[in-house]
Amino acid sequence: MGREATCWCTAGAEAAQAKALLETGCVILRGAIRRHYATAQMQDLRIEGRRLCFSVADEAVALELGADEALRWLDKLTTPLPSLQSKLGLSAASPAWVCGLPDDPALAEALQGATAASAEAAAVLVAVARSPAELAAALQVHAGMPARAMWVVHPKGKGASLGDAQVRAALRAAGYADNKTTAVSAALTATRYARSAGP
Repeated sequence: MGREATCWCTAGAEAAQAKALLETGCVILRGAIRRHYATAQMQDLRIEGRRLCFSVADEAVALELGADEALRWLDKLTTPLPSLQSKLGLSAASPAWVCGLPDDPALAEALQGATAASAEAAAVLVAVARSPAELAAALQVHAGMPARAMWVVHPKGKGASLGDAQVRAALRAAGYADNKTTAVSAALTATRYARSAGP
């Protein structure tokens, strides 16, 4: 979401000028007031004049954002986030062929109802790779598919068994270009690559 504002904030019994940040899934207050409010826990979201108001547990919160900005924040907070299946561009009409073990619960859910009966019928390859050998195997599978795009799902964070830099280097060396990234879960990330169409 990525919006921020320095404004007068009221949080329970505290009131002060603070920095408010609107992030995916939360509102963060920094400075004189420090809070982290999960969007899922917010209740009674509303606009009162120039203020965005809500409550979390027993704490009432008001952010003096200005009328226009308060409306923008309210819209962001009340618009459902796209599902992982949607982020990956998967559906029954645009199914994936899966290579590797999709044992992450979030990924397994995203693949439900969106897998192809064969590699030839797939719109994209979803390759789960946790090692260079698994990535090499995925590239071999993709080489035999008509679909040009593939999602490489791999571990994220420092010390990952197959990091982003390794994946990018291997795919670029094989003639692929990356064009989109999305988080899969706390443990995995996914990057979409497309191979060159050739001469």
